[in-house]
Amino acid sequence: MRTGEVTGRAGRRPWRTIVAVLAAASVLGSAGCSGGDKPATAAAKVGASASASPSAQPAVVTVAVKTPATGATRVAASTAIAYTTQHPAGTTVEVKDADGKPVKGVLDTDAKEFRPAKALAWGKKYTVTVRGATAGDSATSTFTVMKKPSKLVTADSYLRDGATVGVGMPLMVTFSHGVGKKHRAEVERRMKVTATPVQEGTWHWLSSTVVHYRPKVFWQPRTKISYRLALKGVPMGGGWYGESDSTFDVEIGQSLVMTVDNKTKQMTVKRAGKVVKKIPVSMGKPGFPTVSGTMLVMEKERRTVFNTIGRFTGEDAYNLEVEYAQRLTWGGQYIHAAPWSNWAQGQTNVSHGCLNVSQGLGEWLFENTLIGDPVTITGTGEHVAEGDGWTDWNMSWKDYKKGSAL
Repeated sequence: MRTGEVTGRAGRRPWRTIVAVLAAASVLGSAGCSGGDKPATAAAKVGASASASPSAQPAVVTVAVKTPATGATRVAASTAIAYTTQHPAGTTVEVKDADGKPVKGVLDTDAKEFRPAKALAWGKKYTVTVRGATAGDSATSTFTVMKKPSKLVTADSYLRDGATVGVGMPLMVTFSHGVGKKHRAEVERRMKVTATPVQEGTWHWLSSTVVHYRPKVFWQPRTKISYRLALKGVPMGGGWYGESDSTFDVEIGQSLVMTVDNKTKQMTVKRAGKVVKKIPVSMGKPGFPTVSGTMLVMEKERRTVFNTIGRFTGEDAYNLEVEYAQRLTWGGQYIHAAPWSNWAQGQTNVSHGCLNVSQGLGEWLFENTLIGDPVTITGTGEHVAEGDGWTDWNMSWKDYKKGSAL
């Protein structure tokens, strides 16, 4: 092989490359003999140019505060912070008051909302900062909460914190002033019910001042329920606004369900779906019918007095102490111990509309039931009137949902 020869077709140096190398050498030699820059200086300039950093590019912002809009005033004190982001998992939200104190709350990455743990202060300014997944990806907004209104509506729950109730118990909220129809949807959105385990349910407006919530079927035993009435500053119509936020935690107890058949004059008591007791009963005699339908235990009184003097005459007028009384309707239908009618229980109806049971079985029922336990009565020929007690379960699920403003 001759000196300088490159083996292989791919390794052979073309003549054009040789010419280019010679031309480059000629240029360098010419530059070195000219009266211009010295070669070292030129090389330094070339090196400096090559290492110079390109102009900084602005960070790409993929997040934004959606609501409240920046600069907004008269914002509801119970507002949630809505934002947009292209990377929900890597986005954070920070809310601070005018003193720079962070606001505690819950970040819902699915809904892209930050919900303050409690209502914001009347008339105060807040700053929201949303940060994306990369450095410089952030957005800031400020807003001011509305001043405290002069006309405020309170929302009161029938159930108190820590209550344990029966599987038929509805959640019941009463307003101190009527809520306008066009405002009920927003009010309802801010009354959030969380059940563990999860169960389908809905609110149902009985009137402008009363709204109930029930599940599609009876609550599962031992369900834990938390419901928040986030109504502070929420418009309710006519210049009225919600006064405050409140949260209630309750629990569903055992499953105890009672059914009463007028044909057999028997009450069947089931616990967790299994029959645990059969109880003979005597119900309303002619002229004083017991009403059929599904009712709930609303009140329990160890001893009380039934006084019908002035309402009725003759033997139907009485002033009588009764024991182990459990109210089913506002009209006065009870389950109670009635030892005077033991002879009729399971045989014939002799009461003035109540469900008479023996002294011993009345005591047993009283000790085993909870407020909200359901009692379904059939075959009496007269149905309970809507609203005569907690009659939520006398409506189909389809019809009950129609009572929701949503």
